[in-house]
Amino acid sequence: MENFKMVAKTFFGFEEILAKELQQLGAQEVEIGTRMVSFKGDKGFMYKANLSLRSALKILKPIYHFRAFNDQSLYKGIQGIDWSKYLNANQTFVIDTTIHSDHFKHSQFVSQKAKDAIVDQFRDKFGQRPSIDKDFPDLRINIHIDRDQCSVSLDTSGASLHHRGYRTATNIAPINEVLAAGMLLLSGWDGSSDFLDPMCGSGTILVEAAMIACNIPANINRKEFAFEKWNDWDNDLFDQIIDALMKRTREFHHTIMGYDKAPSAVQKAKDNVQNANLEDYITISQANFFETNKETFGPLQMVFNPPYGERLDIDLERFYREMGDTLKNNYPNTNAWFITANLEALKYVGLRPSRKIKLFNGSLEARLVKYEMYEGSKRTKFQQQQED
Repeated sequence: MENFKMVAKTFFGFEEILAKELQQLGAQEVEIGTRMVSFKGDKGFMYKANLSLRSALKILKPIYHFRAFNDQSLYKGIQGIDWSKYLNANQTFVIDTTIHSDHFKHSQFVSQKAKDAIVDQFRDKFGQRPSIDKDFPDLRINIHIDRDQCSVSLDTSGASLHHRGYRTATNIAPINEVLAAGMLLLSGWDGSSDFLDPMCGSGTILVEAAMIACNIPANINRKEFAFEKWNDWDNDLFDQIIDALMKRTREFHHTIMGYDKAPSAVQKAKDNVQNANLEDYITISQANFFETNKETFGPLQMVFNPPYGERLDIDLERFYREMGDTLKNNYPNTNAWFITANLEALKYVGLRPSRKIKLFNGSLEARLVKYEMYEGSKRTKFQQQQED
């Protein structure tokens, strides 16, 4: 099988960890862009990337590139592709468009013009045409226009890859699965210590943490990918890829724990953990983090998503101050990471973060921050290091 170029889309701030994931999987010619990483691989690697990548939102397969500066050049460019290679007249398709151009103002207009070019080509060649299906298309086409450069790609994934397939129950402000996985990878989580999410909500961070710890492919529970409807779909190859990936899973010898003070959240988290077949690795308890103490010996990794005050009505100053106090007084030998879009609230934590990483949670600019809690005081720790 021959190699071809692909583009993995991701969130701002995850480009480097996505590139690292691709390199570890065996991708060739990996190049980092903005919110994307390009690479090369064959059809089997396309299947493997969709199944495995934790920090990717979509995998696109570019098929054509041309200049477009008005609706005529756009129409002509789309007609320059032989669409019968990818689609037949009784199938369905949909077009997703993103534009950064002075020549085109509305993505919907571009999608409509491209649709006209495709159906006109079929009508001229075969006397019949494929139709649009926005929900369950046989082919999902992606058009990206940057100034006058138009790239046409096939969407290999379909629905965004954050739809892992295990999450059936959610709370008021659930975290995106790709965002959760990316945070964990940025925090250096690799399964080599105990883990705690003290405000676990519906359990997304816990499930992603367990899958990383056990090296379970991120999208193993997903129902379908777009490429399964393609003309060159190879079911046997796909099964071989899954078998090879599952042979690379590993055992995990520490604990993964989650707390939430809401009984409804605890139940939802347990349901989602069960959906992901990870009950053997994850323990969830009803508890108010501010009333807890570290239960394990040795280093503890903590990653969580506290409320920002966007959708939950809380006293932010008091809440973030209690977070800082609980970490400082009750959780020695702990690396605590959390994300917040309320940058003002960080002042109230009362601790100095050792790292701050700019991310986005949806449209909200956020920070992933790290606080290092030492065993005893920081000065004592420093003095011990000097003596050693």
